[in-house]
Amino acid sequence: MSAQDVKHSFSHAIREPASDRGDVIAGRPQEPHPAGRVRHGGVVQALRMLLFAIWFNGCIINMAVIQYVGAPLYWINRDYYYAYMALTKQSFGLLIITITQWFSPTVVRISGDQSVRGQLSRTKDGLLQTDFPERLVMIANHQLYSDWLYLWWVAYTSKMHGHVYIVLKESLKYIPLLGPGMMFFGFVFMARNWATDKPRLRHRLQKLKGRHGGPLSGSQGLDPMWLMLFPEGTNLSANTRKGSKKWADKQGLKDLQHQLLPRSTGLRYCLQELNGTVDWVYDCTVAYEGIPRDGYGQDYFTLYSTYFQGRPPKSVNMYWRRFAFSSIPIDDPEQFESWLLQRWLEKEQLLEQYVREGRFPADESHDSDGESVVGRAGSGSKVIQGAGFIETEVRLARWYEIGRIFVLMFVFALVANVLAKMWNLAVYGTFKGGG
Repeated sequence: MSAQDVKHSFSHAIREPASDRGDVIAGRPQEPHPAGRVRHGGVVQALRMLLFAIWFNGCIINMAVIQYVGAPLYWINRDYYYAYMALTKQSFGLLIITITQWFSPTVVRISGDQSVRGQLSRTKDGLLQTDFPERLVMIANHQLYSDWLYLWWVAYTSKMHGHVYIVLKESLKYIPLLGPGMMFFGFVFMARNWATDKPRLRHRLQKLKGRHGGPLSGSQGLDPMWLMLFPEGTNLSANTRKGSKKWADKQGLKDLQHQLLPRSTGLRYCLQELNGTVDWVYDCTVAYEGIPRDGYGQDYFTLYSTYFQGRPPKSVNMYWRRFAFSSIPIDDPEQFESWLLQRWLEKEQLLEQYVREGRFPADESHDSDGESVVGRAGSGSKVIQGAGFIETEVRLARWYEIGRIFVLMFVFALVANVLAKMWNLAVYGTFKGGG
């Protein structure tokens, strides 16, 4: 989401969408919107757009300023530079949590299999708490443009929201303010041309294997890193669905109904480059409540309807599992492609179950006493109960964390004020300056 997205939303007439009026879209009658009717009238929608634009753009401008101010640290002290940029990334993570909490609150249901037992829990005040490692590769199906928002929130629940890295399409780096900001974050931009992408991907992955000291450097020798990848390459839609089916027919593969076929080249290269520095690949299957079997989330949950009309998904559902790095055949292209396709076929079954039953499966059993525990490191033979279903919401753990978005700006303002007064005292003999 960018300032341009918000501006584009203002250009649309504020009216009830076609899906509520029974219009025909893409050659077929549109079913009722999964989130129900529009909750806000025209005046309230305009007010919400204004408040959204003020908050989002204000925070982005603040972030851009402090990033450029801190950029010289790269040539002065690399440890402090990366720690500084991690703080700005934390600020952005807090920003996207606040806009979700305030403008599109929704229920989030979390479950997982035995491989993540002991790593998912709910706090006393009802919030999700995860105990995922500091370094991991995360893969997920791509239903909506907002998938990465919820995955970044999961990083926040592990206190890793300052160490998220995302692979994005190259055009996004040209968005004013946001594009340069994402470059400071160390995100990887792909042109979808392997000859061009491979060297730049190698460059970024080499940096993700770096070791730095100082603040936010993590408890291990390597820097914390959550590398987020969507192997499908783009989100599910009518157009991308056709391309995926065409490829399936050409390759003689089973077509998928709820996803696109995954691409193996980029993911395999990432895993090869990170081999020896990451122990686990985490997989998240994402589903949004109410999308009809033959429908596509992007046709219902747009930026406009989700944040301004008050029609976010009724629930966001996540199913987590993990795979040991050592069990993945990254050295053989054909075996790896087969491994990845098998994971997507499993996800297809999970999504089919969700469409039929409205829920993913959940791990509600427990480790037997004395067995090795899959969950928390150092827990020995302690019996760990599966988390079952965790129903929660996207929100900050403490309201005053909002201040952390602006903490670096406050520090710079304070230092600038002190330096200005010292200058005035030295030159004019008074704190007030000349004149």
